[in-house]
Amino acid sequence: MGKKVRVRFAPSPTGGLHLGGVRTVLYNYLFAKKQGGDFIVRIEDTDQSRFVEGAEEYIFDCLKWCGLEPDESVQQGGNYGPYRQSERKELYRPYAEQLVKEGHAYYAFDTPEDLEKMRHESIPDQPHSPQYDHTIRMKMRNSLTLSAGETEKLLAEGANHVIRIKMPVNETASFIDMIRGEVRFDTSLVDDKVLLKADGMPTYHLAVVVDDYLMKISHAFRGEEWLPSAPVHILLWKYLFGLDQMPQWAHFPLILGPNGKLSKRDGAKYGFPVFAMSWTDPKTQERTEGFQEKGFLPEALINLLALLGWNDGTEQEIFTIKELIDKFSMERVHSAGAKFDYEKAKWFNHEWIKRSTVHSFQSTVKTLLAQNNITVSDDVMLDKVIGLVKDRCTLLPDFVQQSSFFFKSPETLDVDAVKPKWNEAKKLFFAELIRNYELSPDWLAQSLETNFKEIAAVNDLKPGELMLPFRIMLVGSKFGPGVFEIAEILGKEETGKRIHTALKIFG
Repeated sequence: MGKKVRVRFAPSPTGGLHLGGVRTVLYNYLFAKKQGGDFIVRIEDTDQSRFVEGAEEYIFDCLKWCGLEPDESVQQGGNYGPYRQSERKELYRPYAEQLVKEGHAYYAFDTPEDLEKMRHESIPDQPHSPQYDHTIRMKMRNSLTLSAGETEKLLAEGANHVIRIKMPVNETASFIDMIRGEVRFDTSLVDDKVLLKADGMPTYHLAVVVDDYLMKISHAFRGEEWLPSAPVHILLWKYLFGLDQMPQWAHFPLILGPNGKLSKRDGAKYGFPVFAMSWTDPKTQERTEGFQEKGFLPEALINLLALLGWNDGTEQEIFTIKELIDKFSMERVHSAGAKFDYEKAKWFNHEWIKRSTVHSFQSTVKTLLAQNNITVSDDVMLDKVIGLVKDRCTLLPDFVQQSSFFFKSPETLDVDAVKPKWNEAKKLFFAELIRNYELSPDWLAQSLETNFKEIAAVNDLKPGELMLPFRIMLVGSKFGPGVFEIAEILGKEETGKRIHTALKIFG
C-alpha cells in the first residue's frame, strides 16, 4: 500500500457513543491492525457551542470497555499531536488564508441579519430555500463584491468575518470509494461552506483535511452521511496539498432501526440500547442505557457490530477479535444499510457467555449478587454455580435469577404449582427421601438421582410427578438447571433443611 497505514476516528465530544460510531471505530481498528498500521483517535471539538462536559472521557471509557484502544490519542499521546482540535487552533488559519490568496476562498462579512434576509428572500428561479452558493455570493457582503481596499479596511478594523470556500461552477469532483467505487459530484450544486469561523476556529471541513494531512492519515473511513461533504473535501485536498496526498476513502452504510436510520429515540421507544455505555446528559439529566449496563459482554457487541455491514463470505457468525483482524477486508463491507436486530444481539451475547470461562464471570456475578443483598464468601462454590448456570444466561443480570437461590434460601415457594397434585403419598416420599439422603455415603448428583428414583419406584410413584415439587423446594420456582446438580452444590444439610421447610408449607 506504499506509505504506512494510519487511520483515525474523529468524534465530537457532544454526547453518547452511538452504535454507528462504535462500528466506525471497529472497522478502522480492524483495518489498521491487519495492515500493521496505527489507529488514532482525534477529538474534533471545534464547535464549542456543542461541547458537552464529560463526553470526551466517556468516549475513551467506551473504547476501553470495547477493547478498541487507540495507538495515539489525547490520552496515549504520540508524534502528531495535539490530538484535540481546539488545541490546534493556530494551525488552521494560514491554510484558510492561502486559499483566499489563491482565489479558492473568500472573506465573508455578512451579519446574522444579512444571512437571515438572504434565506427568506423570494428568488423566482430558485424554488428551494437559498444556499450561500455561486448564485448568491455576488449579492452578499464579501471580498468578492467589496473592493480590495474595503476588504483590507474591514480586516484591519477586526470586523467579524468568516472564510468560505469558493465552489467552482460546472466542474466534477470525484473519488474512488473503497466500498462504492467511483463517486462523482457536480460542484455547482454545493454551497460555499464556511471553512474558518468568526471565532478563528475551523469548521469540520477545513480541520479534517488539514489534520489528516499533518497526521499522515492514509485511509479515512466514515459513515455515508458524510458523502455530501466529500466534494468540498476533495477540492480542499486539491487546492492545499494535491490529490495524490489525499487518503483513500470509504463511506460505511447506515445502521438501520425499525424506521430508518437507528437513532437514540429508537432505543427509548423499543427498549433496546443504542449506546455502548450508559450516558447521562449533564444538562437534561436524561439517561440513556448502554449495552454494558444492559448486561452485554464487549466481545458480543464487537462481534455483532462487525457483522452489521460486513461478512467474510462464509456462514461463520462467532468471531474473536483476532479472527476479525485476520479476516476483515474493506472489499467485503456492504454499501447497503444493515438492520439492527436486538434479538440477534442477545443471541450473540448468549453465545459469548456460553463460550467464556467460568472464572471470567466470578467478579461480575459477585457484584451483581451483592447489589441484590446476597453475599458470596465461597469462591469454589461460586465457580461451580457459574459453571452450572451460565449456559442459561442471555444477559449478565440473568446470573442473579439463575444463581441467587444457591446462596440464599428462597423467600417464597410457588405453592400453587404444587398443591393441585400434592398428596399424603408425596409427603411421605419426601420424608423418606430426607432420611435416605442423610445416610447417603456420597453427595453427587448421579447418586442423588439414583436414590430418588429407587425410592419413587418402591412407593409406586412416578419420578416425573415428584421432580417439580423437589425443584420448588430447592429453588422456590419452576426454573433452574438440573435439580440434582442443584442439590449437589447446596450440600446435604441445606438440601435437607429446604425440604423440611417446604413440607411444612405444603401441608
